[in-house]
Amino acid sequence: MTLTIVIDPAGGTAPFEQLRAQIADQTRSGHLPTGYKLPTVRGLAQELGLAVNTVAKAYRALESDGVIETRGRLGSFIAAAGDAATRETAAAARTYADRALRLGVPESEALRAVREALRAVYGR
Repeated sequence: MTLTIVIDPAGGTAPFEQLRAQIADQTRSGHLPTGYKLPTVRGLAQELGLAVNTVAKAYRALESDGVIETRGRLGSFIAAAGDAATRETAAAARTYADRALRLGVPESEALRAVREALRAVYGR
């Protein structure tokens, strides 16, 4: 298993977001297993031809999302908390459901709003 990243400089998505999304996707798919050691920020920046700050920003976002964990001088690793995204999604869904209920929105309308938002985000 190796990290495979392709950055499209002409793409409409910022390079840090392309990097963040590809690492997250490879983690979710199991291509990058728990405990996999990621390249250093400087090393990956050099390999991809990106600025160090771009890679650092992607790593910070991944750490914030619970996808990776940084262990000081040991480096960054794929986190064991692969369920962190599931937990965070469930918490967000609960917050939304509570808010919809307080606003008096019927369940069918609340579900329709979520489906429309997901279609807009996922482009379907």
